[in-house]
Amino acid sequence: MKDIRIVFMGTPEFAVATLDALVKAKFNVVGVITAPDKPAGRGRKLNESAVKKYALKHQLNILQPTNLKDEAFITELQSLNANLQIVVAFRMLPKVVWQMPEFGTFNLHASLLPNYRGAAPINWAIINGETKTGVTTFFIDEKIDTGNIILQEEVNIDENTILGELHDKLMTIGSGLVVKTVQQIEKGAVKTIKQPEIEEKAAPKIFTETCKINWNNSLTNTYNLIRGLNPYPAAWTTLINNEEKIKVKIFDVTPIFETHTLENGSVLASKNEIKIAAPNGFLKIDSLQLAGKKKMDSRSLLNGYTFQTNSKME
Repeated sequence: MKDIRIVFMGTPEFAVATLDALVKAKFNVVGVITAPDKPAGRGRKLNESAVKKYALKHQLNILQPTNLKDEAFITELQSLNANLQIVVAFRMLPKVVWQMPEFGTFNLHASLLPNYRGAAPINWAIINGETKTGVTTFFIDEKIDTGNIILQEEVNIDENTILGELHDKLMTIGSGLVVKTVQQIEKGAVKTIKQPEIEEKAAPKIFTETCKINWNNSLTNTYNLIRGLNPYPAAWTTLINNEEKIKVKIFDVTPIFETHTLENGSVLASKNEIKIAAPNGFLKIDSLQLAGKKKMDSRSLLNGYTFQTNSKME
């Protein structure tokens, strides 16, 4: 058995589950690298990353470099004498960092590589209507998400799964896969698979424009887009209600497949429900958020807001 000394790198909540699994499995985590604190909110109070909060609570050694190539940081990292580095939801590492440990640097990625390389694999799996995805551990190399695969585990996506649910499921399964990967490295039993050069499906970063609903798109595609962005950053549209133009974020929806002759984007509002016309059916809006207001269910909105007969989403 090898004596493993781990440096863990990660920032958001998704990474915390893995760090927690490593700590609970009694692995020797000699350092935690996370993003620098950022000012947030009205008071511009410094906000610590989810990983930093966990590391402080468990008295782990924390490094927060602004520049991963900085000589002082490289020296400090070398002084930790780690022989394995694990990366979960962090930034791209320079070669001098990922090549440093004896047993390499591996990453947890929330897709079945080589598909969905990139920044937003969980979103795109749902947006594209996939019925399965998974998690992959792989050794880091020069390119993004292209290194040799160590382990993978599949996860089913049902037709109503939203981003938040899939994120949490992959976070939990991924943390277990990382522990299995470390155990294999510890025993010297790692067998890797070379990734094919070609990726069939990409997972680029999500921008505001990515989240805009096109009501001329098929009902299924629009439904998948909304699911793949719920709860964050959320799909959005513009409501035109008389002279008013309001940005609306849409969260929970139910597709209703039926024929109609209405213009796509038309709003049908009754006392207790809101439906939007789309090709081959309607999307019943269950929860939404008007700009400047709180997120609410449709019934609550209808209690105090009136849709005109010619209102529409565009």
